[in-house]
Amino acid sequence: MTLQLDFLPEIGAIFMLMFARIGTMLMLMPALGETSVPMRVRLVLALMLTLALYPIGSTTYPANLMDDFPRLLLLMGSELLLGFVIGLCAKMITFALQTAGVIIASQSSLAMALGTDVTNSGQQGALVSNYLSILGITLIFVTDTHYLIIAAMHDSFVMFPPGGALPISDLAAMVTQTVADVFSIAVRMSAPFIVVGIVFYFGLGLLNKLMPQMQIFFIAMPVNIAIGLGLLLVLLTTMMTFYMSHFEQAVGKLTLG
Repeated sequence: MTLQLDFLPEIGAIFMLMFARIGTMLMLMPALGETSVPMRVRLVLALMLTLALYPIGSTTYPANLMDDFPRLLLLMGSELLLGFVIGLCAKMITFALQTAGVIIASQSSLAMALGTDVTNSGQQGALVSNYLSILGITLIFVTDTHYLIIAAMHDSFVMFPPGGALPISDLAAMVTQTVADVFSIAVRMSAPFIVVGIVFYFGLGLLNKLMPQMQIFFIAMPVNIAIGLGLLLVLLTTMMTFYMSHFEQAVGKLTLG
């Protein structure tokens, strides 16, 4: 009896191509691919997702890949590029929280209060930005939105089938629109703080004209911090609900649902 194993190289090639796309997306995806998650955990998760999606995704790849090695290399580059663009678009959505946090900190006299951002390679960032980033990741898991991220990985094999021509114009338009949405969401989230900051500093200027002998600086900073923290406490639920709705819409554009 002879055991035929001729199909193993083909399976290995397809698995490698799928892992290239899913692994690249996972390293950039929000929540699942944060730098605070150990590298080995992300690697194991990428391998498990590739194994789970293999029965579905393998049917989208062309046959006889091992017979044409240059074509295999071309497919590998295409999969890496698609995974990078899709993962980057999903990752950029979380930058709205960091941008909004910087604006809020600047308007609340907390811009100099810096701390290590555990979600961004350990870089220094405003404490408000760090808090909003951690809260956003927590809400993604609490609301089971991470399943939507996994669905985007699955549907990418249908939206961008392997072996086809790369939709460069569509990918460029998607990246451009995502960047625009990031700034739009960040400004709308921090809009109440911008308005209060303008009114507050206008009042300080008027008070300084009426009472030049008063030390405005020693009064302004504590009051501004108190107003900013109070406003953040009142609006935090509304802000994060607004953000999560836009996050689901943005990730939902990467799915077929």
